[in-house]
Amino acid sequence: MELATLPFFERLAGARSVLLAGAGGGFDVFAGVPIHVALARRGVEVHLANLSFTNLDRVEGPRLAPAVVEVGPDTTGPSGYFPEKLLCRWLRDAGYEARVHAFDKVGVVPLRDAYEALVRELRVDALVLVDGGSDSLLRGDEVGLGTPSEDMASIAAAKDLDVPVKLLASIGFGVDAFHGVCHAHVLEAIAELTRQGGYLGAFSLLPAMPELAAYRSAVEAAHAAMPAQASIVNASILSAAEGDYGDVHRTDRTRGSRLWINPLMATYFTFELAALARRVRYLPLLEGTRTIFEVSAIIEAYQREADLRPRTPIPV
Repeated sequence: MELATLPFFERLAGARSVLLAGAGGGFDVFAGVPIHVALARRGVEVHLANLSFTNLDRVEGPRLAPAVVEVGPDTTGPSGYFPEKLLCRWLRDAGYEARVHAFDKVGVVPLRDAYEALVRELRVDALVLVDGGSDSLLRGDEVGLGTPSEDMASIAAAKDLDVPVKLLASIGFGVDAFHGVCHAHVLEAIAELTRQGGYLGAFSLLPAMPELAAYRSAVEAAHAAMPAQASIVNASILSAAEGDYGDVHRTDRTRGSRLWINPLMATYFTFELAALARRVRYLPLLEGTRTIFEVSAIIEAYQREADLRPRTPIPV
């Protein structure tokens, strides 16, 4: 490992088929678009998946397993909220494979089955979970966990897959403050993972990068189609990447709240998935879950019994 290399991309250097999967649901898969573009430019076969907030019972598409459906630009489904379909339309227009596999919002057992089916079908040799936000880095005894259920279901489902390389990329430092995350605890997590050898470093989206231009195009196309459900996380990341700072609002959904757009929001923090998973204290308790409601209940019960660490300010 040298200073002039990015360990995250070095870990993916030998991969032929990479699966990028939104871990936390909703628009998380959009946060993987810059990585998708960077890998595709290297000639890597890249596939996209997402833990979906869409009602997939209303989606007509092929299923490799009960909890995953293949979505394309013309897939029949709900008209009000369907970010995976909007991303497929952007992919088609941009000249990429126009397909996203959408996972049902379920527990670990059916979600792992879906991942395993997808890994076999696509001959995946590297997996990257993408989290829009930082709550995937918390171990469970912090006073504020954000919205961990979807992230942790994804991590628990993916951590033991028979895939040579399994990573997680988190982008959007600071956006989870709205959901009560203490970002001193996030930095503490990165420090602990550094000591354990699980931290693969950070890299930022910059205005001159073609990857940022593609990301902006994809997000703005989705926002134009679904303005009432615009992604606050991705809007904040874009603002930060373009050099905005402070209480800057890119979508009307945040009007009336106070934002802290900052350069760290446009930075990917990257990790070995196994190291990150070992740090989450309640993760073994999720193994037998079949619904996302069970996942949430177990996390809530763990928090009630845990000696929670109080919120601490970042002393700078």
